[in-house]
Amino acid sequence: MHALRSFLAYLALFAAVLAFWPGMALAGALAVGLAVLLGWRDMRRVPRVVFSVAGLALVFALGRDAALVSEAAGNMTRLAGLVLSVMLLSSVLGRSRDLQRISASLFGGRPGSRYLSLAFGTALVSIPLNFGAVAVVGSLVSERLRRDGDSAATRNATRAVLRGFGASPTFSPLSISVVLTLTLLPGLSSLQLLSLAIPFAILMVFAGLVWREPETEPESAPGAETAGLASWLRFGGLVLAICAGVFLLSHAYPISYAHAVTLSCLAVVLGSRLWAWSRGHNPPLVSMANVSNELAIVGGSAFIGSVISGAVLGQIQGGLVLPDGLWPVLAAAVPWVYFVAGLGGINPIVAGTLLGGILGSLWPESALIGLGIAMVTGWGITAFGTPFAANALIMERLTGYRAVDASFRWSLGLSLFGLTLASLLAAGLTAWLA
Repeated sequence: MHALRSFLAYLALFAAVLAFWPGMALAGALAVGLAVLLGWRDMRRVPRVVFSVAGLALVFALGRDAALVSEAAGNMTRLAGLVLSVMLLSSVLGRSRDLQRISASLFGGRPGSRYLSLAFGTALVSIPLNFGAVAVVGSLVSERLRRDGDSAATRNATRAVLRGFGASPTFSPLSISVVLTLTLLPGLSSLQLLSLAIPFAILMVFAGLVWREPETEPESAPGAETAGLASWLRFGGLVLAICAGVFLLSHAYPISYAHAVTLSCLAVVLGSRLWAWSRGHNPPLVSMANVSNELAIVGGSAFIGSVISGAVLGQIQGGLVLPDGLWPVLAAAVPWVYFVAGLGGINPIVAGTLLGGILGSLWPESALIGLGIAMVTGWGITAFGTPFAANALIMERLTGYRAVDASFRWSLGLSLFGLTLASLLAAGLTAWLA
């Protein structure tokens, strides 16, 4: 059964790569659906609910307009391919000695510089590794906690890792938040979005210096096996190459942003395997048997969002006229909706799908950047500031610090500051451009 689930996941990835061929989008969606159903017993509650709602959306679309199914299946296949390719990339890079050395290097220096090093380092590593970055850097925090015990330094390190990862959904070109936002808001340019999202993420990392504990411990020295310039250049160059590939493919060729991310990540994965073969190694194929939760949430949410924007709101758009002054208010509310939903245990993918699917069909075309920046900033703040986020649960398992403390209570002030700033930015852009 595990082998069959892994095969179906790879089949969905293959279909995503060839999504421009007739019938491949439907084939990929079918492979995703079968992989999810075969792994149903092992899945968590939220993915089950999301995929069940996607099933109801399928029934609705078939009864309403069968053409909706084709578009929704295409979105489902493209985003599932994105998730699978990023997971493969994470598995390949997770074995890198450069990554281990870089992670160890982040712990040296004075308290302030150490905090920034950990936060920015985790954000950088999160671009290709996603949640794998929390596991890699968080395990080093755990080692220091076991060696030296609980202290302000280890608590601040935990804050830095969580907040550094939380910056990734706001600015990373490979993150599901950016890809989903650009998928649901097709009139929005990736360069336009990231030109504002990157400065916001940097500002949030620096703002975290205010919301941390004072440390009385002496200056910390990095581990014995730390990264030299070569390790940083190799890893940084790889991240830049992937991002450059994404922008080149998405802007120079008529393919979707999600498709561009999938192709760029797979190029690195295949290149890594060819390099291993040239050196006489044959690393085992990564198993995809345990990806049902991710496929259910991402694939199901993509399907739901497409059906909502294509069917339900297609009629509303033609007959609904909102006052111009209401758009900035809605933009200001979006980050808070993400955060409140996250406090209730709702995954940001679900919240983003509903917000993007509903508002994206109604939003003034000239002011899409206001909605887009509200979505990615709200997603990022939710990722580090709510206790049900996956990264908070990973850190709880590694360090023993309760997720409700490390993610919510320790960062509540920073979360409120970020939400307020995000609301003002989104509302201001919308009022100016609408």
